[in-house]
Amino acid sequence: MSKVKAFLKRKNIEISWKRYGIDALGAMAQGLFCSLLIGTIIKTIGVLSGWQFFTDIGTYAMAVSGPAMAVAIGYALKADPMVLFSLAAVGWAANAEGGAGGPLAVLIIAIIAAECGKAVSKETKVDILVTPAVTILVGVALAKLIAPPIGTAASWFGLLIDSATKLQPFLMGIVVSVLVGIALTLPISSAAICSVLALTGLAGGAAVAGCCAQMVGFAVMSFKENRWGGLVSQGLGTSMLQMPNIVKNPRIWIAPIVTSAITGPIATCVFKLQMNGAPINSGMGTCGLCGQIGVITGWFNPSEEAVAKGAEAIAPGAMDWIGLILICIVLPAVITPLINLLLRKVGWVKDGDLKLA
Repeated sequence: MSKVKAFLKRKNIEISWKRYGIDALGAMAQGLFCSLLIGTIIKTIGVLSGWQFFTDIGTYAMAVSGPAMAVAIGYALKADPMVLFSLAAVGWAANAEGGAGGPLAVLIIAIIAAECGKAVSKETKVDILVTPAVTILVGVALAKLIAPPIGTAASWFGLLIDSATKLQPFLMGIVVSVLVGIALTLPISSAAICSVLALTGLAGGAAVAGCCAQMVGFAVMSFKENRWGGLVSQGLGTSMLQMPNIVKNPRIWIAPIVTSAITGPIATCVFKLQMNGAPINSGMGTCGLCGQIGVITGWFNPSEEAVAKGAEAIAPGAMDWIGLILICIVLPAVITPLINLLLRKVGWVKDGDLKLA
């Protein structure tokens, strides 16, 4: 056992929740952002403007989402160059074989292939042959074997959430909004989770509401301590910056969570807000305004995942735009500070509790 531990340490193979559930998952979301998400935005610009040049660029970017995710995962796992480059083929195969659940298949398979590749890397005199061969053979074989059932399971679970939200929009509006919002602030990737579950439609709208409640809520209610820099870094960056403060005083998290429980059902029941862009947008909130961009692109050019659930392009009316602005910006900016004010009055939150390092 000691020899195995020594070998894993030498190969930098760390079997842990942090390495796989946080580092790899977060990197996968970045890979997805740099391919599918930005490609979707550029393609939508091309479609709406009639400029074929942008449509082509967006299409090319979207096409390499599998390789981009796998390489990003390999980078997070500190894979050697030969392993890292070989993961492009693994990602393509896993994403293609996984269908609608491709991102989850890529996550699982890329991790296994990368660790196998790292295990044999630089162990032979013909490393240039052995390392890529092992990485690709393991990865593609797993893609053919387990990616389809993984994709089916992820797709089924996503459809279950979608159907439940349609049947119980009030209750599920609260559940989805709160849980995805919490995931956004935790050191895990809400964007990757939404992508894995192909979260679109009303459920996607609730997820957007929850993420915005966290980001805009923390940004506005901590304005006294963090001023304009904090407003921008949390409102357009990530509420994850508050995690050290949450660990010190978990009660500072109450206001954004309660706000998400309020805005979620308002999104699903009052404004019928749907996020039919790329599923990753459901877990982005106001980060680079990607959540809002996802909603808008979904109006004009629904993603394949949304179309598969019956989504169609629409011409948004005044209530659609009003709902988007209220849910994503106005309500979180108003409700969260009010709740936080009550928490301050009872002594649960004090000056300095929200100060960013």
